Amino acid sequence: MVFIERLTKGTNLKNEILSGLTVALALVPEAVAFSLMAEVSPLIGLYSAFIIGLITAIMGGRPGMISGATGAIAVVIVSLVVRHGVEYLFAAVVLMGLIQLLVGVFRLGKFIRLVPHPVMFGFVNGLAIVIFMAQLSQFKFDAGGGAMEWLTGTPLYIMLGFVILTMLIIHFLPKLTKVVPAALAAILVVSGIIVAFGIETKTVGDIASISGGLPKFHMPDLPFTWETLKIIFPYSLVMALVGLIESLLTLSVIDEMTETRGRGNKESVAQGVANIVCGFFSGMGGCAMIGQSIINVSSGGRKRISGIVAAVGLLLIVLFGSSLIEQVPMAALVGLMFMVAIGTFEWASLKIFRKVPVTDVMVMFIVAGITVFFHNLAVAVIVGVIISALTFAWENAKRIRARKHVDEHGIKHYEIFGPLFFGSVTAFQEKFDVMNDPDEVIIDFKESRVADHSAIEALNKLTERYAKQNKKVHLRHLSEDCRMMLDNASAIIDVNIWEDPKYKIVSNKLA
Repeated sequence: MVFIERLTKGTNLKNEILSGLTVALALVPEAVAFSLMAEVSPLIGLYSAFIIGLITAIMGGRPGMISGATGAIAVVIVSLVVRHGVEYLFAAVVLMGLIQLLVGVFRLGKFIRLVPHPVMFGFVNGLAIVIFMAQLSQFKFDAGGGAMEWLTGTPLYIMLGFVILTMLIIHFLPKLTKVVPAALAAILVVSGIIVAFGIETKTVGDIASISGGLPKFHMPDLPFTWETLKIIFPYSLVMALVGLIESLLTLSVIDEMTETRGRGNKESVAQGVANIVCGFFSGMGGCAMIGQSIINVSSGGRKRISGIVAAVGLLLIVLFGSSLIEQVPMAALVGLMFMVAIGTFEWASLKIFRKVPVTDVMVMFIVAGITVFFHNLAVAVIVGVIISALTFAWENAKRIRARKHVDEHGIKHYEIFGPLFFGSVTAFQEKFDVMNDPDEVIIDFKESRVADHSAIEALNKLTERYAKQNKKVHLRHLSEDCRMMLDNASAIIDVNIWEDPKYKIVSNKLA
């Protein structure tokens, strides 16, 4: 009772329920399509969407976000299914969930903060293109023998007409009224017209039957051996990374849309639990779905109720409403997903090409390209982060400078600006004129910091060079963390600092 009160507190129940029903309708063709992509039964995708959607809606870290069977996971698992069969898939999904659960328990979800904005732009733009391109298969028909050909003539015009009508309703209806979610209204209107006039066009039932019973507990039927673990672990690891990256990035997108903040670690735990349960109920695994999440939020679903309604609604469709849903025209659902793709694409990213560094633009295109052509979101994001990190390191490596002067005591001062780290040590070494410097030198780090082991080694080599010339070197204004780093390294590296074992200012005269 307390749980129900917490769910409904401050909630617009009408919007939440209608949004959830809209998402449930949109989940059906997606789950079926992703199941076929992974070469498993459509019911496996539908059950996965129900289980993952329900659990993450109840205990996830981002109310309003929708999870289910996704294309990103389907792309990873297809080779496992083809080579070893679905039983290995179920075991891999369980292990995937355990990995995600550990990520959440050890609070590693915070590392999503390391994903730069250009990578985010590339991710959502690539995903928008993938969502758009995935709908193009609905404009083809089976010409026999497994060959697929494009629609032509009247069937094509009918399909295009109703797709455009769906998009127009979704776009303009909110300007007139928000009583009913525009997406749901569009599906009902287009379906009503096609059924009322008996118009021949592709429907959900033409893709696959979605009728079934309740999902049943099933222990993966395979040998629990070291060999089995070696087979499934690589797939499980990639699936876990893909699922978490897509889920946490989707969480960030929904955060921006709703101007609220989700909890990444809690979402990681929920995704893990959901996939563990999914694997034991013959599911294909999944993660957050950016398209359905945007549909839900745009339709007014901001709380957990909308996600619960979507999951339960999907199950009810499978149990009791399959005959009706199979009559829903694919044109309506394609139009809906086209609008999702348009809404997902970051159009603002097209306006910043000349306002941001070229490397940021390059990262956006690379991440989007990998997402579109390889459907591997984990690789896309990781590549984007690596390129951004290397670019950052290179730019900072070029910024290290040294201002030099000799004081009235004949002591030469080097005032260092910029971080001293692996990328800048070569430039740092080149700043010093060891042979021609006076007998006493001060290196001032007031505007710099010693960042890593490479920096310590650079200091060690520099002081050795001065020592060979019988010259003294003093370090000034080292921050507390830099002093600690040098102290910790003293057992393996002799930094050769005279008169200043704790790396403080050596004397009043020098201070």
